[in-house]
Order: sequence, then structure tokens, then C-alpha cells
Amino acid sequence: MFLTISTTGTPERPATDLGYLLHKHPDAAQTFSTSYGTAHVLYPEADERRCTAALLLEVDPVALVRRSKGKGRGGAPDAALAQYVNDRPYAASSLLAVALSSVFSTALRGVCKARPERAAEPLPLRVEIPALPARGGPALVRRLFEPLGWTVTADPVALDVTFPEWGDSRYVHLVLEGETLTLAQALRQLYVLLPVLDDAKHYWVSSDEVDKLLRAGEGWLPAHPEQKLIVGRYLTRRWSLARQAMERLELVRLAETDDSEVEEIDNAVAAETEQEERPTPLAVRRREAIVAALRRHGAARVLDLGCGQGQLVQTLLKDPRFTEIVGVDVSVRALTIASRRLKLDRMGERQAARVQLRQGSLTYTDKRLKGYDAAVLSEVIEHLDLPRLPALEYAVFGAARPRTVLVTTPNVEYNVRWESLPAGHVRHGDHRFEWTRREFRAWAEAVAERHGYAVEFEPVGPDDPEVGPPTQMAVFIQRHTNQRHTNQQNEKKEGEAA
Repeated sequence: MFLTISTTGTPERPATDLGYLLHKHPDAAQTFSTSYGTAHVLYPEADERRCTAALLLEVDPVALVRRSKGKGRGGAPDAALAQYVNDRPYAASSLLAVALSSVFSTALRGVCKARPERAAEPLPLRVEIPALPARGGPALVRRLFEPLGWTVTADPVALDVTFPEWGDSRYVHLVLEGETLTLAQALRQLYVLLPVLDDAKHYWVSSDEVDKLLRAGEGWLPAHPEQKLIVGRYLTRRWSLARQAMERLELVRLAETDDSEVEEIDNAVAAETEQEERPTPLAVRRREAIVAALRRHGAARVLDLGCGQGQLVQTLLKDPRFTEIVGVDVSVRALTIASRRLKLDRMGERQAARVQLRQGSLTYTDKRLKGYDAAVLSEVIEHLDLPRLPALEYAVFGAARPRTVLVTTPNVEYNVRWESLPAGHVRHGDHRFEWTRREFRAWAEAVAERHGYAVEFEPVGPDDPEVGPPTQMAVFIQRHTNQRHTNQQNEKKEGEAA
């Protein structure tokens, strides 16, 4: 990845002051180690008339895969191959943004003890990025940068210059020129907008990303006409984080309009005033629905297949009726995080005897999984390539054969209700597919018929009259077990009537 920042000057105000502002000497080529490779800073030209600083980032693909938990980009069937065969070493992205903030951290804050007056004043700047992914094309690049005072040149890069009939790629050769921004402002804008244009991040987005966005967006993001798009893409469409960021940006806008401090606006309502109740997160509703179904069917020994970081296992442990809980996942890293979440190393002996974490693939039969009352596949099947579903089906329904199986998966029809999710996109980059209610019902009924189960369907979350619930759940019950359960219920009702 390659980026250059250039400025011009005069004998009185030499261009080489750029070296002071970046805290990198023009006469030295410097190297910095990052989490994903090596960053080099060098100056192709440096005199009083013109100075150019270049940032070259060499990406280590193995480190990238290890630190990204082995997930590919997007939900394509070849996502595993895409971990190693991709554009990361060449195209600007969140990797370059992180390198910018690491290598030029002091410049990003606008601090320069040697030339404080230069750090605070606008400079004639030229930024060039030879290969920038732009999901939205040159038009979106202009919509993002022109309102900030840049003159934008975004030339599409051909897929192959030898075959012009193939058309343009999704990359542009970007040149930004302007004279109204300080160096710190320019760097902060690049830090935010590079991953926004790529529409992807190489690391997990957590709540602290909101603070990073607001710090980098200070002075320009609250009034940006594409604010909602920037926030949504920067936070990878995590709607709860995006909503939090938008609310805080609105406070900043109101404070600027009122010529007051944000704290004054934010404290307009007394702290003791009752706050509006927030909606229950869908993940919590999903776990509640699963636990309720397990209770109804009298499950005591439960498998959580694809347990991830152990959220459901943690919920089940709170209910003593679940006497044995086994979490299974193929990811050692996920199981390590689950172990920390559950505090297994500090758990009491009696409680520890109720829970196990095992590594295993759900597409292979495992004798250890036989004989359990219930198995849960919560938001698991959509992470498998469709050709691998029959293997999972046989491993769970044919080999392990728990009495009850619960399967939850997103309802793709509900996606139109997510404001931050672009049309045609799946909810998570690793989803290989997302089914309509009819598609899920057809799959579940066919599985039940092949393996001797009855199946019922339950909505999870608000059941929209037009598009259904956000999550759909199938409850599979072995037919002989289902009949026995019905008889027991009838006997219970007759006893109560007597």
C-alpha cells in the first residue's frame, strides 16, 4: 500500500517543514513495525520549494489471517482462499488507516513543538493514493472529499489495460489537492474515509470505535452531508454503535448551533430523570427464546453446537435445570474466549462439573455428541457453504440424534427493516447465505422427514406483518419423543381436571 503527502513552500516558509509536522526527518528512511506488517516512511523529494513524504506499508498475509481469526472477506464460497489471495498488499484500506494513526500519531493530534505555528495553519497539500478501493465509484469519492474543501481527481483503474473492453475495476487512482486544511485535519479525514471507501475493516469493531470516529471526525464530520453513510460504513453497519455515534454527533451539531458546550446540551435533562427504556437486543431475545424452548421440552443435557464465545453457555449455566452443558466449536480462539468469559479457571467444583468446552467440526460425526437431550445450532448454518449443509445435517440429525434440536438463522426478508444495511447485503460478512421464511421452512421440513423428526417454527424478535421476524427458529423433536411428550401433557391435564 502506498500513499504520498506533498506540500510546497518558499525560502521563508520551506516545504521541508513537513518533516517537522510529521516528526519524520526528510534525510532518513525509517521503518516501523505494525500488527500486520512493516511501514516505511521516506521522502522522494525534499527541498524548500517542494517536499513529499511517502508511506509504504508491506502487509504480512499470514499475520493478517491469524489476527482476523481466520475469517475471509465477504460471504463468497471461496472466502477461505481469499484469506491469502486478495488485494490487501496493494490497495489502501483500514490497514493503511491504522498505519497512518500509528506512524503519524503526533501529527494526527496536530502537535508540533518545533513548528507550532505551522501545525495550526492550513497548508497547500497534495495527497496521492495509486490504488484505492471505492465501493461506490469515483462519484462517491467526490461526495466524500469535495465537501471538505478538496479538489478531487479519481480516475478509475482498468481491470486490465490489455483488454479495455473488460471495463473498470472498483479501484481508483486518487489525487486530493487543497489549501484550506491543516495537516492534522487532512490525516484525520484520511484515517476515517479510507476504510469507509473500502467498506470493510480488517479488525473487529467494538464500542471504542465510536470514540475513535468522533475524535478523528472533530470539526468536519458533524456537518458532512454524507454523515450517515460515513458512520454506517466506518462502524461496519453495527446499528447499535452507529446510532450511538449519530446521537453524539447531533449533540455536537446542536452545541455548535447554540454556541455552547456539548456537556451543557447533554445535561439538559436531570440525571435522575427516568430514561426511555431501550429495546432488548436481538441476541438477548434469541437466547431467551432458545432457553424457553429447552425448558418446554424438558432438556437437561444440552449441546451448544457452534458455541462461539460462549454467550449461550453462560446463560444456560444460570439455570440449574440444565445439568450438563457442552459447548462445541471448531475455533480454538473462540473456545479460549469462551473459557475466559465463563471464568472456568475460577469456577466452583460443582458448577465446573456442569460445563465442558470441546473443539470439533460440526460437519463430521462425533461419538461424544450422542445421547444428549437437546442440541442448539444458533446462527450457525448460514456460516457454512451450502454444499456442506448435508454433512452437518447427517452429523447432527443422523449420528448424534438428540431428542430435540433448535436451529435459528436470520430471516433475509427482514433485512429491509435494517436502515444501515444496504440492499442486497447480508447481515455479516461471513454469511454464505441468508434464507427467506419459505426457504428455511422447506429445508427444515425436508431434514425432519429424512431423519424422523417433527418440526415446529417460532418467530424470534418482533414479528413484522409484512416481512416476518428478524430471526426464525425451527424446533425439531424426534417423533417418538414428541408423541411421549404429548401423552405426558394430556395425562397432566387429565390429572388437573380430576
